[in-house]
Amino acid sequence: MAVRKNEKYQCYKIEINGVVQGVGFRPFIYRLALKNNLKGYILNNSSGVEIEVEGYIEEIDNFLKEIQINPPPLAEITGISKTLSSLKKYDGFTIRESKAKEETLTLISPDISICDDCIKELFNTQDRRYLYPFINCTNCGPRYTIIEGIPYDRKNTSMKVFKMCRECQSEYDNPLNRRFHAQPNACPKCGPHVKLIDNNGNKIVDSNPLMKTIELLKNGRIVAIKGLGGFHLACDAENDYAVKTLRKRKHREEKPLAIMSENLDIIESFARVSLEEKKLLCSPQRPIVLLRKKIPNSISGYISPGNNYFGVMLPYTPLHYILLRGNFKALVMTSGNLTEEPIAFENMDALKRLNKIADYFLVHNREIYIRNDDSVYRIFNKKTYPIRRSRGYVPFPVFLKKKVPSVLGCGAELKNTICLTKGDKAFLSQHIGDMENYETLKSFEKSIEHLKNILEIEPEIIAYDLHPDYLSTKYALNLRNKKLIGVQHHFAHILSCMAENQLEETVIGISIDGTGYGTDGNIWGGEFLIVSEDDFERVAHFEYVPMPGGEKAIKEPWRMGLSYLYHTYGDELNNLDIKFLREIDTNDKRIILRMIEKNINSPLTSSCGRLFDGVASLISIRQNVKFEGQAAIELENKIPPDWKFSDRKYHYNIFSERGKKIIKIDGIIRGIVIDIMKRKSRNIISYKFH
Repeated sequence: MAVRKNEKYQCYKIEINGVVQGVGFRPFIYRLALKNNLKGYILNNSSGVEIEVEGYIEEIDNFLKEIQINPPPLAEITGISKTLSSLKKYDGFTIRESKAKEETLTLISPDISICDDCIKELFNTQDRRYLYPFINCTNCGPRYTIIEGIPYDRKNTSMKVFKMCRECQSEYDNPLNRRFHAQPNACPKCGPHVKLIDNNGNKIVDSNPLMKTIELLKNGRIVAIKGLGGFHLACDAENDYAVKTLRKRKHREEKPLAIMSENLDIIESFARVSLEEKKLLCSPQRPIVLLRKKIPNSISGYISPGNNYFGVMLPYTPLHYILLRGNFKALVMTSGNLTEEPIAFENMDALKRLNKIADYFLVHNREIYIRNDDSVYRIFNKKTYPIRRSRGYVPFPVFLKKKVPSVLGCGAELKNTICLTKGDKAFLSQHIGDMENYETLKSFEKSIEHLKNILEIEPEIIAYDLHPDYLSTKYALNLRNKKLIGVQHHFAHILSCMAENQLEETVIGISIDGTGYGTDGNIWGGEFLIVSEDDFERVAHFEYVPMPGGEKAIKEPWRMGLSYLYHTYGDELNNLDIKFLREIDTNDKRIILRMIEKNINSPLTSSCGRLFDGVASLISIRQNVKFEGQAAIELENKIPPDWKFSDRKYHYNIFSERGKKIIKIDGIIRGIVIDIMKRKSRNIISYKFH
């Protein structure tokens, strides 16, 4: 070892936390150590990675600087610590076997889209992985859905049953190779395979199941396709008959269906795509992005009826890329489930549950440990907003400002996700769904156990929604030997925003939604709260109106339209000459008004969601809904995209009652009725209301 004058030769122990396993971090460090003439080792542990390097201080500093400035594309570094250590006189730099610690702190990478390098190999006729639907490397592929435990090594994934062939093992062992320690590494010789079966479970004998699947889709068939986190139900998105058939079999009458196209050029032929939307579509997370339709377009009108938007994603697995080379403008890629049930992710379960929907099943033999539905995002005013945070993002945590006790948050009923905290991190699960049936409850319970297992968290505290009838609440109340804390629904919403933005001071929180159980026993949903970390004061809310028929009013917005009219006009509503009242059956109207007058099954609500439903009903947009939020979505869609904001709006009043500010909405309802009678367009009324 040559000695350089006036330079210190030292040894440092370095700990790096974050998403640093399964993302090519060890070969990156190996190459960086060689570049800087450093000796020592790197290994995975339960906290992240552990590194020890010996070398001259200037080169160690350069090494550390480059780690922070230019890490691997999928790595997320959340902390680096450096401790001076005694010299060991290492011979070179090595990658050691992983080791576990008592406590797990590492962050697991989400499932990530196939990378550009793998796409090139996929379609290279000279490559040994040509058209292999499970091609991946350290920069891409499945992660969260195939992990059973940590450290993230092959033996702890569903790939453990596939013994690598000589060529794959050579790549896996070579620190200079892109597939060094890529745990799902495989090829046609040694890895998973696809097969095509009919809806009775009979294998379709064909030398190329993928090409046969393309042929079936071209012929208008519906195929259940096993992907990264579960099954999609797929059909040709330009084929009206196929899309209508899928809707009929799936019992999904009007809710929009997600579609997938091969590239941005194709997407731009039927949708408007901003620079921000392009960036989001092409991100490694590959979410479904809500894009405004171009009119006219060739996509079936049954994909998203009554909606100005398509939900579109780019392919994110090699299998998707191969199928889309079949010259489709787009494929429907909707969740493989019956309406209201969780997505199917196991072959036999999918065949059992989906055989009345799909004509064929394209399955594979790589096991999925946890279902993970597609994420849904939208861009508004050039900012990114999650509608559903799932594949591509989970289980990356929300970072908290300080360490907290280990808590399990059980979530509410609709669009349920669960949350586990550990130290200063909050780990949200993938989208679980609406907690309205046994299948979703089982998925909820499995998600809790899976997240607890891979993060090695046993919660001390269980937080649950105050609504006594939610399945998530009943689950929490049945747990033993745990501290249970009930949290008011809208207080929880504001606390979540505070946690995500690392706020500790008292805030004014505005929480607007459809339903939340209030501390006064009424249904809240248009709330103004003063919130601290441990308490809240409800200082204002939208005024209460009756909700005739309870939850039935959610599915039949005309009930809310009638309730708002009666609340505003009383018996004078019979003098109003508007289309809405003429369309309601006379007997139905009499029964609903009687229910309101006598307070029969008509709980009070301050919900903004019900106000949007009521307005959509009054201007004859939607009297019955087929999916949650449909009336409000269609009301918003009445506003033309090129309208400029102005001060035109409906007027309302605020008054005080028992120390609270109450927002009266009768002025809004009267203004809408006047515009209806003046025959103003629904576009103008929706605009002024919003």
